[in-house]
Amino acid sequence: MKQEKKKEIWRVVKFTLFSVSAGLIEILSFTLLNELTHWSYWPCYLIALVLSVLWNFTLNRKFTFKSAANVPVAMLKVALYYAVFTPLSTLLGNFLAETLGWNEYLVTGLNMALNFVTEFLYQRFFVYGKSIDTAGK
Repeated sequence: MKQEKKKEIWRVVKFTLFSVSAGLIEILSFTLLNELTHWSYWPCYLIALVLSVLWNFTLNRKFTFKSAANVPVAMLKVALYYAVFTPLSTLLGNFLAETLGWNEYLVTGLNMALNFVTEFLYQRFFVYGKSIDTAGK
């Protein structure tokens, strides 16, 4: 039992580190788009989110969850998560930034934090739940 707990803690640490790298990709691409194009909030956020999702999915599947699960099936499950998360976070973010005048970077940071927590739980228990640590077995 103690070994499993250590494994799970290490899995959370890896997910966190990969999420930080994905967050850097997201915030850097958001910043470049926001500052250079002066588009409204939603296209900058949406493009940055897609870039970070692709990065995060690839790294977490291989290194965090070590899953041999069917890649297209896993991608479809992650796509389903983002089919819900993306419109909700985009609409909420746009409302907060454009309508209420909240700082775009604060809104993006809040969306990133919400995404981090919910995506870990979703991937851990739904996407890879039964296929964790099956790669190479």
